[in-house]
Amino acid sequence: MTRRTPTTDVALIAGFAALIAVCAILPDIKTGVGVPYSLQTFGVLLTGAVLGPVRGFLSVVLYLVAGLVLPIYSGGASGISHYSGVTAGYLVAFPLAAALCGYLVYRNHRNATQFTLVFTCGLLSSFVFVHTLGPLNLAWRADLSLKEAFSFDAAYFPGDIAKNVVMALIATAVHRAFPDLAARRSPATTTDEPATQSA
Repeated sequence: MTRRTPTTDVALIAGFAALIAVCAILPDIKTGVGVPYSLQTFGVLLTGAVLGPVRGFLSVVLYLVAGLVLPIYSGGASGISHYSGVTAGYLVAFPLAAALCGYLVYRNHRNATQFTLVFTCGLLSSFVFVHTLGPLNLAWRADLSLKEAFSFDAAYFPGDIAKNVVMALIATAVHRAFPDLAARRSPATTTDEPATQSA
């Protein structure tokens, strides 16, 4: 079993932060129902499912910090002003969703190559954080009722389900190719060990 090193961890964290940035700045996917979908949440949940709770969380935080000065938020936006706007709840939810998805996948590491498990972990994490904190902040910032905010957010559910399907397909393929990613290790060799860490 390959020993994980701090250098490898840093490279993975930085690499997946870059992946999220690419997903965020790609043009939105247009749909026939008039709701555009970005790949930002896809990148966030894939990061958690592949890297686990700690590295996944840190990777998304790195992306968010970089976005303060670089145009890598959704649509090529940047700046701290996004944390006082209508999308702030979604941004805050991203690292939490990645951490929860990673925790659930790594806790069930023996089944990390099973599509149903990874898909469920991703979708659950998205609904627990992204589709909760996002509309709550939207209601506050846009002076909407909770019903209006959650109804607006619900329009993105179909796209979120589709993105989680693709995420699970890719994540399970990665875990099949690199089974050591989610394998149990001793505390001395990993920071993402679910049995010995409170990630």
